Amino acid sequence: MTSHEPIESYFARWQRLNDWLVQHQTIWKPAPFIEPLPAWALRYPELACAVAALTDAECDELDDNPEALARLASHYVPQLALRGQLVNLPELSPEPAGIMAATLPEVRAKDMPGRKREQAGAFVASLAPFQQSIVDWCCGKGYLSRTLAARSQQSVEGYEWNPALVAGGNQLALHFDDAVKIHCQNVMAKNLSIPANTHGVALHACGDLHRQLLKRGAAAALPRLSLSPCCYHLTADGYHQALSKRTAAYKNRLTPERNDLRLAIRETVTAPARVREQTRLLSQWRLGFDGLQRSLRGVDEYLPVPSYSPRLIHKGFPAFCQWAAGKKQLRLPENTDFDRWLTYGALRYRDVRRYELVRHLFRRPLELWMVLDYAVFLEEQGYQVRIGHFCPRSLTPRNLLLDAVRACDTPLVQHSHP
Repeated sequence: MTSHEPIESYFARWQRLNDWLVQHQTIWKPAPFIEPLPAWALRYPELACAVAALTDAECDELDDNPEALARLASHYVPQLALRGQLVNLPELSPEPAGIMAATLPEVRAKDMPGRKREQAGAFVASLAPFQQSIVDWCCGKGYLSRTLAARSQQSVEGYEWNPALVAGGNQLALHFDDAVKIHCQNVMAKNLSIPANTHGVALHACGDLHRQLLKRGAAAALPRLSLSPCCYHLTADGYHQALSKRTAAYKNRLTPERNDLRLAIRETVTAPARVREQTRLLSQWRLGFDGLQRSLRGVDEYLPVPSYSPRLIHKGFPAFCQWAAGKKQLRLPENTDFDRWLTYGALRYRDVRRYELVRHLFRRPLELWMVLDYAVFLEEQGYQVRIGHFCPRSLTPRNLLLDAVRACDTPLVQHSHP
């Protein structure tokens, strides 16, 4: 850091967060689901014992309360106490009345899930006032587009690649007389043209899709870019490719791969109890099959298995094992003791649940590390940037808002884009 660098600049924040993540990557990089005994458990045996003693209810409570979890873990790894300081961000959403005013009434939110309706309302409320016409990036059926049109009094163009969603969204806009027009558009297309002097927005656009908005929007010198990123691991590169010249040049820069990036979004705080129970059961089955396949092959390594539909849970654990074995060209013996491996999976899941708990401390830090890279990139392109929460974590864990307003006519750093 140079002497004239403001202590709270986004690059300074990124640098401190980067160094902290690098320092502790032996804790968060190993996946306990794959490695039965993570190396950190041997390095910090007291922490491993502390989490091993937690009840299932205590695990659930701590997983939903990262601050309390950090306090517990910092008794054994003192540097983890810095987590709260490193991820602290302002609340950008207005008072509840302002959010309510920006949220589409239920009678106008046809086919719109309640949680999505509330997320869109909180997102839009955090961006008001609006001064330009709007481009809604990866807009789906236009739920956010219609919320924006109602609140901003600006015309909204939506970009969506799925023709069925485009048709359905335009029908809804026409029915409710909203100033919204959705176009069938692949936003990754090289010949994409973004209307000049528009405000580009994206609520939970995934991976390369939201990065494309940042790159193309900055290259087009759009006056404002506002997004809440999601699914950072969905990238053609297979790893996080820094957008900022400054972060890319940092010698001690973290280099997370796709599996590392998945950690940033592994939260089920908004999932219904039924979904959580299905996830728990399928995890136990996968771990049970993992023990079975290691024994059968005589090779102590994890075999990744494709997704298994929760709708097939009623078929039971033996059917799951037969399915998984088929996917890996394995033949299960007729005398396979499925009860033994089901019990093994339940016991492994208990350990994994507790080791993962410690790893989950790094979900938001890793996510913010990426978003701060985006912020520094936008500053390099001549934007004034703010980062904060647009809604409570209970509404969606993906509640980060990156809002950038162009402050000059010429980018400070030239970047190429595909």
